[in-house]
Amino acid sequence: MAEARQRRDAPRGQAQVLAVIAVGGSTGACARYAASLLWPTGAADFPWTTLGVNAVGCFVIGVFLAAITEGWSAHPLLRPFFGTGVLGGFTTFSTYCVDIERLVREDRVVLALAYLVATVVIAMVGVRIGATVVRRALLARR
Repeated sequence: MAEARQRRDAPRGQAQVLAVIAVGGSTGACARYAASLLWPTGAADFPWTTLGVNAVGCFVIGVFLAAITEGWSAHPLLRPFFGTGVLGGFTTFSTYCVDIERLVREDRVVLALAYLVATVVIAMVGVRIGATVVRRALLARR
């Protein structure tokens, strides 16, 4: 009986998760668009805004995931809303790929390779720093 109820309720639960991801994703994408308006990158310029958005987004991902996995219990829909939705919509690795392709097309291959590597390194370091900050704060609080 309980198994039948779980199967019946599963689509509703999945719909809730998809809905919060969609709302969060649109919120994050709007924030990214706002960043591109505040700090526009010209067609021939280095994509500093995309690099900055991805760095900040990855730092926040580190803070968020460490906070909800090691610090506080969170509502089950918070992680898909904020982690997958907002931060997934805010960070923009698709634009990063388009930027690399544009730099290569402009015969700026060395810059494209530097950007390719730097973005990945900065993103990973950002996650690590964000998580470390939260972990240290939690240890200091105990």
